[in-house]
Amino acid sequence: MSDMITAELVDLDLSADTKEAAARALAERMVALGRVTDLDGFLADVAAREAQMPTGLDGGIGIPHCRSAHVTEPTLAFGRSAAGIDFGAADGPADLIFLIAAPAGADDAHLTILSSLARQLMNADFTSALRAADDAASAAALIRGEDDSASSQDADSDAASAAAAPAPQDSAAAPVAASAGAAAGTTAPVPGASVTDASAPAPGATGSADGADSAGGRPFRIVAVTSCPTGIAHTYMAAESLENAGREAGVEVVVETQGSAGFTRLDPAVVAAADAVIFAHDVPVRDKDRFAGKPTVDVGVKAGINRPADLIAEAREKAARGEVTGAVSAGSGTPVERAGDSGEGYGTKLRKWLMSGVSYMVPFVAAGGLLIALGFAIGGYKINKAPSVMDHFVWGQADSWGALLFQIGVVSFGFLVPVLAGYIAYGMADRPGLVPGFVGGAISVTINAGFLGGLAAGLIAGGVVMAIQKVNIPAALRGIMPVVVIPLISSAIVGFLMFVVIGKPIAEAQKGLTDWLNSLTGTNALLLGALLGLMMCFDLGGPVNKVAYTFATAGIAVANPSDSAMKIMAAVMAAGMVPPLAMALATTVRGRLFTRAERENGKAAWVLGASFISEGAIPFAAADPLRVIPSSMVGGAITGALSMAFDATLRAPHGGIFVVPLIGNPLLYLVAIAVGVCVTAALVIVLKGLRKPAPAGAAAGSPEGGPATAAEPKQPVAA
Repeated sequence: MSDMITAELVDLDLSADTKEAAARALAERMVALGRVTDLDGFLADVAAREAQMPTGLDGGIGIPHCRSAHVTEPTLAFGRSAAGIDFGAADGPADLIFLIAAPAGADDAHLTILSSLARQLMNADFTSALRAADDAASAAALIRGEDDSASSQDADSDAASAAAAPAPQDSAAAPVAASAGAAAGTTAPVPGASVTDASAPAPGATGSADGADSAGGRPFRIVAVTSCPTGIAHTYMAAESLENAGREAGVEVVVETQGSAGFTRLDPAVVAAADAVIFAHDVPVRDKDRFAGKPTVDVGVKAGINRPADLIAEAREKAARGEVTGAVSAGSGTPVERAGDSGEGYGTKLRKWLMSGVSYMVPFVAAGGLLIALGFAIGGYKINKAPSVMDHFVWGQADSWGALLFQIGVVSFGFLVPVLAGYIAYGMADRPGLVPGFVGGAISVTINAGFLGGLAAGLIAGGVVMAIQKVNIPAALRGIMPVVVIPLISSAIVGFLMFVVIGKPIAEAQKGLTDWLNSLTGTNALLLGALLGLMMCFDLGGPVNKVAYTFATAGIAVANPSDSAMKIMAAVMAAGMVPPLAMALATTVRGRLFTRAERENGKAAWVLGASFISEGAIPFAAADPLRVIPSSMVGGAITGALSMAFDATLRAPHGGIFVVPLIGNPLLYLVAIAVGVCVTAALVIVLKGLRKPAPAGAAAGSPEGGPATAAEPKQPVAA
């Protein structure tokens, strides 16, 4: 599609001073051409993508982009700013801004545009030509690949690159992909496809003297993998940079780009024939074990962009020294490492280890707690005294069904602490940590160390396994290590520590905590309710929210929880319902203070809030955190304190208004929630009403100049 960008979509004198204003100015050009049907809706989608991660790139470049239901066809707009606009790049403001819009569902077109443009931007001649362009038509032609002056390769090289390029998967994106290859002098691949240096010698061919393999006369061969958190720009820029550096060094480089649209694995024969491997990544390399046994250079993705020649030289040096990676070190890492970013600190990893255990524990808590609550609702509050349903079960009696549900729930609750400990250890050491983790968690239950004991057991089990894995084991024993040796030794060590060393002090601490909760009355109970309410509304489903929730569920995760524990559970659930319900109310009462996307989000927030899903308020908090989060915390604290003051109790750990019949003092409980919702909604309305309107066109998503909002729930958001 040759007119994906036209002169009408180019602004060489972009006067905006913020990224929101820049997006609006360029989007207005798309609206004028009929490429975008709803300006505010589209800008909300752009803002939602920007909130995930800044789109600024080193070298003075900004690439705001999204998929949106408001886009009719893939479109690219370009703006050039004399003053520069901050898009979050480490090296400062951007003067070249590309706004990329793709229709909802057009993943291939969207990602092909982005990846191809990223490759173009690695060509200094291309960016220099854009900065020097004196009219919109020539800038548009340059971006389309119609201006040969930007090419750093001769015509023959361009033709070779074009012949080698895979066909784009979406016909609408094909010309941009092709023009990207032409402008940059390289192949412009489909996202996720293998990228072969088109100008490098074919396998088996003789390379230059500098790049040739000394043994066989063939060029030195490197396979590489590039990836970044969003899987778009940096992924393909690193690939382009490595290919160019390989060409200059006479080295054959084949790159696998693990981008947002997935990836195509390198041919196993290509990997087998490679002399070295380069990983340039900020997220874990997928299927990393394919590259075991080869000299490996492992760096961040920006190193692949900024110093590719050094990486290639380092790979050749390692190959010359015979350095190789083993099968174990080539693995994909622990579950936490697979889910995280490279270079994370110990504190971040500790939080993720704990959250790994909590995330696996919560379904057991929810299922068990709801079953126990239903058992009480059907069979009455003496159902916990009922005999085993194996000995006595009458099909036609409600008491028997209540006893059945209660006893199933108790069994589910019995797994809570072992699952917590087991999956903390799993997050630290992968599958070898499961056995000692579960054993330690079960011991914690046996010695009445409870939730605190489970935390300690999981961390100890993971640490012990990690220590054992660092020991240099004879090759003959490696096969039985994960099945016999590691479970045996780690379980024995964890069991000894839990039974003999730390178990008793933790059990006493757990008992002290329980006694303290049972003693809470009056002002102390109100303060605890307010504190838990603040925590529930601080990060809306994040770590602080989960700490408060886990604290509450741990108290009721027994067959006969105390009244204090059930009051805490009630306060936590009530406070967690406040933010989404309040945002829904605010958008209903004063809709003009919110964008259309926010008003749509408000409709969904009614259901999410009623279901105790605090995350329903996240789009509002992301768009306007300084007004929404403090307001939510105030309302949550009031609701938590009122719930405690009203002596509301709750045995079920989830369910929102759908478990109101199982709540003690349900009417007052609903009053507490209503008060918090009204307070939060009023604060948000007042704070939004006080803000000063920005000049026309200065904001991206708010009718009064406020921050842009997150995307509508049913609309796809850019990867």
